[in-house]
Amino acid sequence: MTRTQQEMDATPDQVWKVLADGWLYPCWVVGATRMRDVEADWPAPGAKLHHSVGVWPATIDDDTEVVESVAGHLLRLRARAWPAGEAEVVLHIEARGTGSLVTIEEDVVTGPATLMPAPARAVALQVRNRETLRRLGWMAERRV
Repeated sequence: MTRTQQEMDATPDQVWKVLADGWLYPCWVVGATRMRDVEADWPAPGAKLHHSVGVWPATIDDDTEVVESVAGHLLRLRARAWPAGEAEVVLHIEARGTGSLVTIEEDVVTGPATLMPAPARAVALQVRNRETLRRLGWMAERRV
């Protein structure tokens, strides 16, 4: 699992409000291009986001499912992007003074993407998740 962290000038509740609004997913997740549907019980365990990944016209329709959810603290996801594979993604939110420290842990768990050497995969995920956390921070810090 790669680990990427970002301090944010937003409370854990403000960060959670962005995560809990499934329609915002492609606004902060690098690679997600559009939402097709958000199940009504998102982000409860078992709920799914139906999204597309990639750049049009080469987009793939797939989904991301909540594995574990603790409001304001933890969101564990199974993100699918077949034919590339599936990833486990864990977001941790910790209060830090008047803000938060948000950590993403992620790795590919099934599919052809597992054939990429772990060090190369880690570099790619670090770059992607740095930008993902930057976007999440901007949204949480500016959202009412």
